[in-house]
Amino acid sequence: MNPNEKSMKVFRDAPVPKAVFSNIIPSVISMLMVLFYNLADTVFIGQTNDALMVTAVSLATPVFLLFMAIGMLFGIGGTSFISRRLGEGDYHTAKRTSSFCFWAGISIGIICLLGILIFAEPVAYAVGASDDSVGYTKQYLAIVAFGIPFLILSNAFSNIIRAEGHPKTAMTGMIIGNLVNIILDPVMILGFGWNVAGAAIATVLGNVVSAVFYIIHLSSKKSILSIRPKHFTIKRTVSMGVFAIGIPAALNSVLMSTSNIVINKVMANYGDMAVAGLGVAMKVNTIAVMLLIGIGIGVQPLLGFCFGARLRKRYLSILKFTLIVATITSIVMTVICYVFAGPLVEFILKEPEAYAYGFEFSRVYILSGPVIGLLFVMINAIQSTGATIPSLILSISRQGLIYYPMLFIFTHFFDTAKMAAMTQPVTDYIAATLAVILFIFTFRKYFPKSRDIGLQADPQEGISE
Repeated sequence: MNPNEKSMKVFRDAPVPKAVFSNIIPSVISMLMVLFYNLADTVFIGQTNDALMVTAVSLATPVFLLFMAIGMLFGIGGTSFISRRLGEGDYHTAKRTSSFCFWAGISIGIICLLGILIFAEPVAYAVGASDDSVGYTKQYLAIVAFGIPFLILSNAFSNIIRAEGHPKTAMTGMIIGNLVNIILDPVMILGFGWNVAGAAIATVLGNVVSAVFYIIHLSSKKSILSIRPKHFTIKRTVSMGVFAIGIPAALNSVLMSTSNIVINKVMANYGDMAVAGLGVAMKVNTIAVMLLIGIGIGVQPLLGFCFGARLRKRYLSILKFTLIVATITSIVMTVICYVFAGPLVEFILKEPEAYAYGFEFSRVYILSGPVIGLLFVMINAIQSTGATIPSLILSISRQGLIYYPMLFIFTHFFDTAKMAAMTQPVTDYIAATLAVILFIFTFRKYFPKSRDIGLQADPQEGISE
């Protein structure tokens, strides 16, 4: 049995716990590496004891998320479409889809690179930089711009490669890229004394390494997929197959970024130390969030394959087991992050006022913990079916239609930094409830009992094209 056949057999026939853990463990490890990678800049910049530098990196993060959103567009959209096509045995379309994601992602990345280089200063002010922090923010953005095409590719294919049943390969690419960043951060920030510029350079090099690793894999015989120009197409079947789920997923990331920008501007009313504290609190909260995102993203290709192969009972068994795992993880991580909020914040922020804000905000943000696992599993379960409208509704609701009214209410009636931060956990509980309702609707409509016939496609069909 060759590796491609073995990977499809795990999707189709492996016991549910084995199938779930073989997919979510590499994904969770990848997300933890992303966490360490995101924390590295802030931690080592924090060691300079310059809160304005911490503020600059915090302000640049939402911009970074915008470009990651493009990677998510191709990554989540491509994963959902490819996994369903593989479940149906349509390997030819899977190849064309991966090639489309690769070349379209590079093209958009180059355009974004040029845009940031030209408009670095206006962008810095737009995300909330003050006259004191704009220099550092602009410098960080201008350097990170050179890594945007590689960032998009690494984010896209760290997801897409999971769709072909290679979660360990996807994990390895994330790990080596993030390790490069983590290793270079202290060298360039503290050793060379390059400060914000050093953090940005380390980030660029990490993304380059990840992207190159995935390109090597996709060009080898180990991959079912393709990035060859001959497989590239912009035909509606492929492009719309990706965009149907990719655009809602990207919108969610974009809205997360814009909501971060808005809350940073709100916090700016309380001073730069409040902005620095909020940025660190978000990092602490991310410890729990990234774990749970990893569970949701990890199981999506497995659910998508079952949906494409019309294995309804297996789909439900996998979903139920994953929800149990996610719920237990949610509770454990909430307790850990709440109890250790103080030491985690203090490790990054030494300035007393910034630390006070960071500690307070950390304990507010982690209140979302108990429902975050449920939320992310439901989001990915909906995406696995290719249901465009429910995905779109959920994507524009969490950090948009729900978040902004809540932010207005909390800031209008309370006008304190703590209550402004409280907007996020309140929003997450409402969004989790909405996600469950939308999933029930989606599952009943798109996956009726009559569909549980179980395609037995030849896993080698179309691979050798």
